Amino acid sequence: MPKLKLVRGGRPRFTLVYGMRLFPPAEVSAVSSARVTFANGQEGRVTLHVIDGTRDQIRRQLLASVDAFFEIYGQSGGPG
Repeated sequence: MPKLKLVRGGRPRFTLVYGMRLFPPAEVSAVSSARVTFANGQEGRVTLHVIDGTRDQIRRQLLASVDAFFEIYGQSGGPG
């Protein structure tokens, strides 16, 4: 797996946590939130999303979802 190049600068930095896996149609019966433990010991959750369709449909929806996610966070680096 290639290493990510870290770019230093004045912009806020984040850690992106996500998972992805393709399953055969109709084999998924439930999806639960994943737990995240922070450095201070507190816990949070990451909501998992499900997209059904062909490879191209899934790809289009995923890219649109990623764009929408970053629009929600805006230029300030935080929600809102």
